[in-house]
Amino acid sequence: MAWTLRIGAVILAALFLYYLWIFGHIVYWRTANPASSSFMDTQLARLQEDTPDAELSQRWVPYEQISGNLKRAVIAAEDARFVEHEGFDWAGIEAAFEKNLKQGRIVAGGSTISQQLAKNLFLSSKKTPWRKVDEALITVMLEAVLDKRRILEIYLNVIEWGDGVFGAEAASRYYYRSAASRLSASQAAKLAAMVPNPRYYDSHRNAPGLARKTRIIQRRMGMAVAP
Repeated sequence: MAWTLRIGAVILAALFLYYLWIFGHIVYWRTANPASSSFMDTQLARLQEDTPDAELSQRWVPYEQISGNLKRAVIAAEDARFVEHEGFDWAGIEAAFEKNLKQGRIVAGGSTISQQLAKNLFLSSKKTPWRKVDEALITVMLEAVLDKRRILEIYLNVIEWGDGVFGAEAASRYYYRSAASRLSASQAAKLAAMVPNPRYYDSHRNAPGLARKTRIIQRRMGMAVAP
């Protein structure tokens, strides 16, 4: 019994330190920019297996230097209630569950931008029983410490947009040879459509599904509200 209590205490202490470490990073990122993310590190390691000197393409740009078109496009595509919820879109989660139940397979997700950022920054791609718990706790921390504007700024600078391409500035220059500040509505809509599967769309840029999603997102952009 004593050993069980000691082991339990050690586990709780380790978890406390782990989440304290995460919380400290989030507080630091109120004013400083993340140099990398867990997902970026994973993808760099993958690329360097074949090409040891491979590097990621990413350039941080402040919120003001990202086109409003891209902000609205990403919100329209990924999280329409971004400015309203506190990290979790319960209506979206319910709608996704019902859609998946009807189709008999996973065809829709209910993850918000905040949840996606939590995964990108800190979590591995391995699916474990406690991964969703980690994601939820980190999401709560992000929403408690950072405002919506900062969450979206970090998200747009760290998400994947192609094979080794991360962030809005690198994506804009990679696909359109343009700064992120100059993206048109149609260009922004196409980039937003690529977010769920960027490496596939990087090599299938004329996929019919991508064009259809782009049109849908562009129609929804007028209703999207960016912080």
